[in-house]
Amino acid sequence: MQDRNSAAVTSPKVFPTMITPFTAENAVDYDGVDALVEWYWKNGCDGIFAVCQSSEMFFLSLEERVAIARRVVRRARELARSSGRPPMTIVVSGHISETKQDQREELAAMSQTGADALILLTNRFDGSSDEAWAEGLCETVSWLPPDLPLGLYECPKPYKQLLSEGMLAACAQTGRFAFIKDTCCDGALIGRRLELLRGTDIALYNANAQTLLQTLRQGCAGYCGVMANFHPDLYVRLCQNFNSDSAQVLQSFLALAAFAEGLTYPAAAKYYLSAFEGLPLRINSRSVDAALLTDYQKSILSQMRTLEMHLRKTSELQS
Repeated sequence: MQDRNSAAVTSPKVFPTMITPFTAENAVDYDGVDALVEWYWKNGCDGIFAVCQSSEMFFLSLEERVAIARRVVRRARELARSSGRPPMTIVVSGHISETKQDQREELAAMSQTGADALILLTNRFDGSSDEAWAEGLCETVSWLPPDLPLGLYECPKPYKQLLSEGMLAACAQTGRFAFIKDTCCDGALIGRRLELLRGTDIALYNANAQTLLQTLRQGCAGYCGVMANFHPDLYVRLCQNFNSDSAQVLQSFLALAAFAEGLTYPAAAKYYLSAFEGLPLRINSRSVDAALLTDYQKSILSQMRTLEMHLRKTSELQS
């Protein structure tokens, strides 16, 4: 994985937090998984974060988590082979268990899916002190294949464990980490984190649209978040043109549009992709009741779509 802190820096990258399509019987819809991977690819995404909270991983069996990860990896590589374009980087988590024994079992399984990196949840370790957290992290790392790149995710569920400076230092000292999905939603804090990570191989991705432009200019590796399930191409435009004088207009739209995260998600994303992008997805979900996605919420998404289409036509920024 590319080091955003190294001398050879490429444009910031976009990683959607992949949703999981389900059939009418609420089984995983693997044809829908393929369609979604293809849609991310078509819209210029550099990678995918699969089997994460957006994927409803807390509501997936270990067998399903492994199967989804393998399917995403397989389809992404098929697309790359048929096009000659560099493949999307696929990172996966599935790290949801409470006990060490269960965590060891699930991480061993997820490490064999062929993904480019395995993402650990920061809230799976004892957060009572930096030392206790680092001890848990190092023990977990010791279970995993030494050649597998790792990442960290400040997952909001079941509670958000933000990374302290000591935790970041412990992460860097292992030499194993390449990816952080930052959910602190604080541009100044992200700036301090980037300074701490400078010179390491760890790329920090911002999950928060409202602070994205600020943090891209500070040196973050890109965007890894929910709203790339709605208009990933606009995030690609911003990441490729963040130093442009015109970037603030697009940033302002993305910041406001991202409040759609507060709707009935991920059902809202599935509805959006079906209604406006033509993907063969049902809106049913395991983590939320899709019936809570009201006509009022759908009208908000429709209005967001109108402005989104206007921006695509009029924005000076091109991807």
